[in-house]
Amino acid sequence: MSETTPSLDMPYILPDQAQKHVTHNEALQRLDALVQLVLTDIVSGAPANPAEGECFGIRTAGPTGDFQDRGGQIACFIDGSWIFARPRTGWLAWNAATRRPVYYDGSEWQPLISLSQMDQLGINATADSTNRLSVSAPASLFNHQGGSHQMKVNRAAEANTASLLFQTGFSGRGEFGLLGDLNIGLKVSTDGTNWKRAFQVDPNGVVRKPSNPACRAHLNATAMSPPAGTFTGFQSLSLNQGGFTLGGAATPGIGQKLVVPATGLYRLTFTMLALTSSGHVMTLLQNGVTPLLTARGLGSLATIPQQASTIASLAAGDTLQFQHSGTAQLDFGPGKTELLADFL
Repeated sequence: MSETTPSLDMPYILPDQAQKHVTHNEALQRLDALVQLVLTDIVSGAPANPAEGECFGIRTAGPTGDFQDRGGQIACFIDGSWIFARPRTGWLAWNAATRRPVYYDGSEWQPLISLSQMDQLGINATADSTNRLSVSAPASLFNHQGGSHQMKVNRAAEANTASLLFQTGFSGRGEFGLLGDLNIGLKVSTDGTNWKRAFQVDPNGVVRKPSNPACRAHLNATAMSPPAGTFTGFQSLSLNQGGFTLGGAATPGIGQKLVVPATGLYRLTFTMLALTSSGHVMTLLQNGVTPLLTARGLGSLATIPQQASTIASLAAGDTLQFQHSGTAQLDFGPGKTELLADFL
C-alpha cells in the first residue's frame, strides 16, 4: 500500500504510527494550499520575500535557486519553508499576476482562455469557420484609449476585397471599401446577386459616379425640316450612363422618345442648330404634355446655335421628346441639334 494519496500526494496515517498529528497536519497543509489553487505567479526562481501561504507555479525550463530541479511543480510557502507538489495534467488554477485562469498541460501552465489565440469567438451568437467573430447585440462600441482610434480591414492583394458588407436577412444590399481594385467604392444591390457601383474615389482623389444617369441624345438625320405640329425624338445616344433607353415612337414625327431611368432632379440642356429659318419654336416635352423648356429660332439667327437649359424633376419612366412649330431646316447630330441630360 502506498503511503500517500495518488492525486494530492498527502500522507496516510499508518497503523501504530507515533506522532499521528504531524502526518495529519501535513495533509491539511497540502489541502489548504492545493484546493481552490491560486498561483501568485509562474516563475523560474523563488521570490525573495514570499508571504505565508503563497503558491507559485515553477516553469519547466531553467528553474533556479531553491526551485532548481523542481521544474513544472508547485511551490507553496508554509511555516517559513517551501513545500512542493507535482500537478497532474488538467489541474486548474488562478494566476493572480495575470488575473487569468490557467491549466497544467503536463509540462507548463497555460492560459485557459487566450483571446489572442482563439480560433472562433461568438458573443451572444454562434461563430463559424467563415464568421470567426460573431456578435449579436443592439450596438457595438470601439472606443479610443486616450487618443485616436482606427478600425483596420486588410486584404492580401489589389484584386482582393477589404470592405464592410451591409445585409438584409443575410443577403447583401450594400458594400463599401476596396472592391477588387485601388478605388474606394460603394456598390448596392436589390437582391444580393446583381450589383451596381454607386460611386468610387480613385487614388488621386477623383470622385466618379458610374451609375448616375447622363446622356447625349439626337437624331441621325443631318438636315431636315420637321413640319409644324410634329414631334422629333432620338435615334442615337452618343453618350449613355445610368440606364437611359429609347422608348416608343415620337408620333407624328420621327425617332423615339427618351426614357428617364431614375427619379430625381435633372439638368436638361438642348441645342438647336437651324440652317435656315423663317421663325421656328422647339419645345422639350415631358410625357408628351408638359413643356420643360423652349428655344426660338429666327431667320436672322440661322446657322447660329440656340441653346436652352433648365432643372426639372423627372420620374423613372418619364419620356422626353421635342415638339416643333414654325418652319426651319434643322441640322441634327452631336454638337448640333441634340439633348443633354444629367442627374443632379
